Amino acid sequence: MDISGKIIQFLPVQSGQGKNGTWKKQEFILETGDNYPKKVCIAVWGDKIDMGSFKTGDLVDVSFDVESREYNGRWYTDVKAWKMVAKSAGGNAPGTNASYNDMPGTFTASPAGDDDLPF
Repeated sequence: MDISGKIIQFLPVQSGQGKNGTWKKQEFILETGDNYPKKVCIAVWGDKIDMGSFKTGDLVDVSFDVESREYNGRWYTDVKAWKMVAKSAGGNAPGTNASYNDMPGTFTASPAGDDDLPF
């Protein structure tokens, strides 16, 4: 899945020790540019947390996976980024924000005299 937006905040790096060794996680908040903007907390794990080239206010395209897990009867969902690309200031990425006018027209109305329906 992909999402585009502006980075509005970086959260502190978290780290810990697990059964597979040391882990690190960096989370950031992305705000979409929709009519009703949404804020999404996205996590970056492991060696991908080196986000030195990105800063607050940057426009980015993020490719991510959504993963849920159950713990003690509650479900927790993570949005995990696996690719981030700086977005050019000139416009949207191809294929995003398609309008209804971009869709091919497949329905054509028949003239009023050709209506053979009984109602």
